[in-house]
Amino acid sequence: MAERKATPLWEGKIVRAAALDSLRKFDPRIQAKNPVMFVVEVTALAVTLIILCNLAAGVHRQLGFEIQIALWLWFTVGFANFAEAMAEGRGKAQADNLRKTRTETMAKRIGADSAIAMVAATQLRKGDVVMVAAGDVIPGDGEVIEGVAAVNEAAITGESAPVIRESGGDRSAVTGGTTVISDWIKVRITANPGETFLDRMIGLVEGAQRQKTPNEIALSILLAGLTIIFMMVCVSLYPFARYGGTILTLPVLVALLVCLIPTTIGGLLSAIGIAGMDRLVQHNVLAMSGRAVEAAGDVDTLLLDKTGTITLGNRMAEEFLPVAGVLPQELAEAAQLASLADETPEGRSIVVLAKRAYGLRGRELGGDGAEFIPFSAQTRMSGVDLHGHRIRKGATDAVSKFVEEHGGHAPADLKAMVEKIARAGGTPLVVADNSRMLGVIHLKDVVKEGIRERFERLRAMGLRTVMITGDNPLTAAAIAKESGVDDFLAEATPETKLRLIREEQAQGKLVAMIGDGTNDAPALAQADVGIAMNAGTQAAREAGNMVDLDSNPTKVMEVVEIGKQLLITRGALTTFSIANDVAKYFAIIPAMFVIGYPDLQALNIMHLATPESAILSAVIFNALIIIALIPLALRGVAYRPLGAAAILTRNLLIYGLGGVIVPFIGIKAIDLIVSALHLA
Repeated sequence: MAERKATPLWEGKIVRAAALDSLRKFDPRIQAKNPVMFVVEVTALAVTLIILCNLAAGVHRQLGFEIQIALWLWFTVGFANFAEAMAEGRGKAQADNLRKTRTETMAKRIGADSAIAMVAATQLRKGDVVMVAAGDVIPGDGEVIEGVAAVNEAAITGESAPVIRESGGDRSAVTGGTTVISDWIKVRITANPGETFLDRMIGLVEGAQRQKTPNEIALSILLAGLTIIFMMVCVSLYPFARYGGTILTLPVLVALLVCLIPTTIGGLLSAIGIAGMDRLVQHNVLAMSGRAVEAAGDVDTLLLDKTGTITLGNRMAEEFLPVAGVLPQELAEAAQLASLADETPEGRSIVVLAKRAYGLRGRELGGDGAEFIPFSAQTRMSGVDLHGHRIRKGATDAVSKFVEEHGGHAPADLKAMVEKIARAGGTPLVVADNSRMLGVIHLKDVVKEGIRERFERLRAMGLRTVMITGDNPLTAAAIAKESGVDDFLAEATPETKLRLIREEQAQGKLVAMIGDGTNDAPALAQADVGIAMNAGTQAAREAGNMVDLDSNPTKVMEVVEIGKQLLITRGALTTFSIANDVAKYFAIIPAMFVIGYPDLQALNIMHLATPESAILSAVIFNALIIIALIPLALRGVAYRPLGAAAILTRNLLIYGLGGVIVPFIGIKAIDLIVSALHLA
């Protein structure tokens, strides 16, 4: 996996751009999308107007105090804007890197008469066919309709190793801006200029038009409700104060309101969501919306392909099993000879196993009169003819027929060997020499190292894992047991995948699935989180709501963890913010009303200097805490696979208790500074 390098948190260029962008966000039309910060901006404007009216009327009482209140209210809005701009700026930095992949490309467009015309890539339209040879840049998104070639996709994925793209399979999609490094392909363009995958990537990374997720909307409603409640509280405090002989001016009431409403989470909520999408980009995964990232954090069931995800994708030779009367070394030598010209991973693994287990070295047989027999779907065998020996390896029935045609027969113990390998989830490959059956090669799907531990980690997160495979139930059961997956679906078809997802969703579960082929498109579209491989077909990429640029199926586990980290970060900061507001309420109110109600002195545990100092200290703390929490909002709370109860307990102990204690310490420290400098 080629993981993108994370952008430094306080990179100078991003900070400068965010500072300028935060000024643009003072626009009330932008602030109106965040009810909490909109209230803060309106109150800051109201205090500013009051100060200007007092100056015009020649009233200078408490002018310095009120100016400080107004400034810190504006700072509160500005710091919240800065947090969001920083999150967006990190995404824009990623988008700038993607823009660098754009080049002025010329394309070889094939006309109706098969003539090739050189045109600018910007002139290509959906449906055009282009020829791309070695050294050429692929001019636009498309699908290979003829040929096979190695393609360097480093400009998109960051992975330097070339990948094979060919027609007629699940590796037919190509992306504009990548380079063909060998052979040639004909590509049918599937997107008009401005609608390419790279264009969508840039738009997504920049966070443009990022829609709020359902949980985000629910939290916004909660914050708006708390804001209304505290507005009513502050309004009711005015007559209460007059009755006790305490005079509360409008700037003081406004400052109190801003301190009590949930400004901390209100100012960081958008930044948390944008940062979650940015963390996905760092793992080379693009989410089509914040909704997809959040859904990943709530996933209950995870559907994974066996091949390439749980196993390495290629069967490997595990052992040689000779029949009675045949020496293991004789079987190994015959199997090696039959595999020397076999360039498949299975064939190479047989040669390697013979060398490792019996010290047999591969030989160059080109000058020995050897005739290699390639594998074909008709014979289902491959092998070599050498010095009167006709060695074959292949399917049991095909090799048995070959032996019978040469006057031999299958030994009694062969059937038991084949059945034993099949029950173990392996593939039997029978070897024969003319009329003599030699034995069986055990080909095994190799489970990826560490995959069992990863499934245990997912299980600890509360996820149920289901392996999907086209293999028979016996093979599927064996791989499922070895890998530690919770369940499996054997002999899977597009219909059975879709049915399984719907059954899970009918039980109220959220389902994540990965896929790369056209046959995966229905299931990807149905899944709550559909992760399409970038190397897969166009249909799969359009059906999913996430695209993995590295085409690494195991990445689904990182996606789930990032989604959960987003939810945990939002929950942790919400807990801190609400506890923070409650603490400020009990810290400020006694100091404000102690003159009118001396008995409240018992509750003034911080012994704040004056009511004015208490208010100013709280307003300053309220603004600074947003800045202090920006790194946490952008990086996210460290995620560990704990249960919901454990996470709630951790949030209450760390962020709930911390949200109560920190304001008392912070406000008292600021009060000492304010009093020492005679600012109030």
